[in-house]
Order: sequence, then structure tokens, then C-alpha cells
Amino acid sequence: MLANRSLMAPSIAVYRPLTKFRKRLFSISFEEATLARRGFNDGGIEATCRLEQIGRTFLQGYHAALNDEEPAMLVLRLDATEQSFRGFAYEGAAMGLALLDQFSPWRRGRLRGFLNGAGSQHTYMIHVGAGWAIARLPWLRRNVESALAQLDPLLRWLALDGYGFHEGYFHWRRFLQKPEGINELQGYARHAFAQGLGRALWFIEGADAHRLPAAVALFPRPLHADLWSGVGLACTYAGGVERAAVEQLRVAAGAYTAELAQGAAFAAKTRQRAGNESLHTEMACQVLCGLSSDAAAQVTDVMLQLLPEDGDVPAYEIWRQRIQSHFI
Repeated sequence: MLANRSLMAPSIAVYRPLTKFRKRLFSISFEEATLARRGFNDGGIEATCRLEQIGRTFLQGYHAALNDEEPAMLVLRLDATEQSFRGFAYEGAAMGLALLDQFSPWRRGRLRGFLNGAGSQHTYMIHVGAGWAIARLPWLRRNVESALAQLDPLLRWLALDGYGFHEGYFHWRRFLQKPEGINELQGYARHAFAQGLGRALWFIEGADAHRLPAAVALFPRPLHADLWSGVGLACTYAGGVERAAVEQLRVAAGAYTAELAQGAAFAAKTRQRAGNESLHTEMACQVLCGLSSDAAAQVTDVMLQLLPEDGDVPAYEIWRQRIQSHFI
């Protein structure tokens, strides 16, 4: 046993300084997840507590990946998270792994290995989390197509969604004061980015359905459908409000109720696949989709059948449109 300890000692000695260096380089304060620090609208105690807990859970997962990237240990830490918040921990861990991949080129493949292995149930959230790394690294932002090429051909657009959420969450004033800034992205990337920005609006406005239409209206009209889809996903997955507020949100969406429902169905499928269903997601699906959470998730599965390959319109967008058509 003494011999084994002596053999292990050097690796531990090397690993601890490396972990400390990672923390210094990549650490994000938990204060950044408070609505006061972000300057978001105060939507009341329930919404504030829920949204801040989501932010803290994301950062817990993020720091867990920086502390110990080995899949078995990482999953143990992430799965210790309360079930309804667990997806956010996996999202944060994905950001951490993606950053580590970029800063240690001699050992890339952490994110892909996690996505294809221990984290596969959380594939949707892991793709979104990868988008946070794109947002943080200028060379990935300059070459988005290359960054996306490492991900699932269908779900890779979720990374652009994650990129959009990050920019809305951390730089919301820039986009609300100069919404034309979103035009810097071209093609479908602009729409996928807007979907994530729509999710961020749920946090920015403190889950207040009365404020969301005005926020969406600031942006170019061709992106409104994407923004409302993101709002529906955030409302259904993140939650923070009672049934009456979700009903008000459906009214507020006006002509975009199908997009709102499609976002809700995506949220339902994300939770179903991960096995972390929640009562709020069930309630929101009943209101926004007119279906149970399981039935809404099933709609996304059915609409995947015989999906064409990418063309002028990405297969991902055709999938979304099919789901939306179901709720018209």
C-alpha cells in the first residue's frame, strides 16, 4: 500500500496546482447569478428565487467540471443536484469542458466524450452549454461554423442558442438598447442566436409576462417568432411562475402561440430524455401546448421522422416548423 501511495503522490501534486490555475483563469463568481447584479427586472420573490437558483446551479456544474473533469466523478457531483435543477448543472459542466478543450489542445475531446458517454441523457443541455464557451472565446466567435462542426449535425444549433442566451444574460442592455446588433450574425445562425436571446428575456424581465411583448417588439420583426420560441422554452423548463402567469403569457404572445408551444415542447422533451420531469413543466405544457408534458415531448419525436438533410433550410429549422404547425 505504501508503494501505491508513493506512485500516486506525484499525480496528485501535479493535479492540484492545475486545478487552482483553472479556477483562477476561468472562475465566475456566484454573485454574477443574482438578478440584482445583472440588473434584471424584479418579478417577485418566487421568480427571483427560482431564477437565481438556476444561475447558481449552472455555476456549480461549471466549477465541478473545472475541479474534476473525469466523467465518473463529474457525473456523481452533477447528479447530487436537486432533480428539477440538474439539467442546468450539466449545462454548466458542458461550458467548463468546452473551455478546457480549447485551453489544453494536447487533450481535447472532453466535451465530445461526455456528450457521447456519461452525459448523453442531457444532450440538449450539453449542446446549449457548449454555446457559452463560444460566447467566451473570440476565436470561436470568429469561426462559429468550425465550432459547431464538432457537435451533433442536428442539435448543433442549440450551441448558437446557448451563445444567444449568454449574450442576453450578460450583455442585455446592449441588445435592448441596440437590438440591430443581432444582425452581425448571418444566415440561420442569426435565428438560432435569437432563440437563445428569447430564453434570456425570460430572465431579464423577471418572468413577467406583462413585460415580455415590449421586449420582443424591440427586435427586428423577422426574429419575433424565434424570440417567442425561446420565451416558451424558458418558461416551461426554467419556470418561476404560477399557472395564471403562464396563461397570461399565452395571451401576450398573440400571433406567436405556436412558436411559444414549440419552445414548450422542446423543454418537455429535454426533461423527458434526462429523466428530470417537473410539475412546472407539466403545468406549462398543459397551458401552452394543450397537452401533457409527455404528450408534448412525443410531438417532437413524431416530427423527427423522415427529417430531410440540411439544405437551404437546416433540418433543425424544418423540425421546429413541423412542431409549430402541430400547434396552429
